[in-house]
Amino acid sequence: MRDEQAMTEERVERILAEVHDAFGMIRVLEVDDYRFLEFGDAIEQSCTFTADPSWLEYDYTRAMLIGALCHELPDSALFLGLGAGTLTQACLKFLPLEDVEAIELRPDVPRLAIEYMGLDDDPRLYIRIGDALELLPTAESADLIFVDLYTDVGPGVGHLAWNFLEGCQKRLNPGGWLVINQWAADDGKPLGAALLRGLYHRHYWELPVKEGNVILIVPADLEQDLDFAALTERAETLAPCLGYSLLPLIKQIRPAT
Repeated sequence: MRDEQAMTEERVERILAEVHDAFGMIRVLEVDDYRFLEFGDAIEQSCTFTADPSWLEYDYTRAMLIGALCHELPDSALFLGLGAGTLTQACLKFLPLEDVEAIELRPDVPRLAIEYMGLDDDPRLYIRIGDALELLPTAESADLIFVDLYTDVGPGVGHLAWNFLEGCQKRLNPGGWLVINQWAADDGKPLGAALLRGLYHRHYWELPVKEGNVILIVPADLEQDLDFAALTERAETLAPCLGYSLLPLIKQIRPAT
């Protein structure tokens, strides 16, 4: 019989780093084989499996990778919001990317991601510090653009800013895809659904995930459709490398609501 104390023992949580900047607190925690990047009062932003920093623990990051797989052969990517860099790390490892740019608001975030969260100092990756809304016009166009601008109180203003979201789509190369980690409203629709429908002419797809987010998959133009057969084939080919299947999530993709 197992020791009762061992069965009820709580996991040990270690604080590896804690910094304060103009936006509040950033903390790195370690629990067993995982490390967590937190903003503010225990608001978990990112999770890294220390044995494999490219492992995507959360469904929302796996769903964003599905958005990336909508592109047949992406060469360039732009990440607006870096966090711990797990999605960036996965894309660099599993996609044929040669040119990757990330824009991160808080200077300590990339430093902590490299020092504690396993983000590689990859020569293909260029990180700029600043406000994504201000720096977007100076970013290179890309095959893939990811928007994940969260603070300790929720999504940043860019997630509901018409001009910014329009600018993201316009910076896509022909055939490119915009992938947005949008908060879900109480009705299950993405935050700002009416704005999004008008901005993107209802021509995008949604992927709801269990963390309470809806991932938006937006094509570069109205002539571009999502090829589910090709997406499924790419996901199945990649599954042995990932260590998990993306097919259950792909089945949840729906047209814009």
